[in-house]
Amino acid sequence: MPISDDDAIRDLLELNRIAVVGCSSTPGKAAHEIPAYLQRQGYEIYPVNPFADEILGKEAVDSLAEIDGEIDLVDVFRPSEEVAGIVDDTLDRKEAEDDIEAVWLQLGIHDDAAVKKAEDAGLTVVEDRCMKVEHQRLRE
Repeated sequence: MPISDDDAIRDLLELNRIAVVGCSSTPGKAAHEIPAYLQRQGYEIYPVNPFADEILGKEAVDSLAEIDGEIDLVDVFRPSEEVAGIVDDTLDRKEAEDDIEAVWLQLGIHDDAAVKKAEDAGLTVVEDRCMKVEHQRLRE
């Protein structure tokens, strides 16, 4: 079951290295503005977007497997029907690198089976919550 209590979310907000799957290069879109906000708060952002070369001053990569460096959390800005594949990629990365602790599904993103699969593999999951909203509510 995805976490929802403030203490657990506050703990996740302590994680620093965030891979943003579906990070947008288009200012004004939530998938750009939220990672930009997180970056301004001191988080290390790794944009995952196969259609961009650079986002937020960082090289954009095609997949989680291509990120050079440790990842703490995967923040998902993709449609719900893509979550299962993203969780599979996350688990592949975790098995190879042993570095990911959590998956965060942004507002409106749901996949009960994928959430259960991630949790069964030992990941913490947040579902249908905005990381920026939670950061402003609990950290500022």
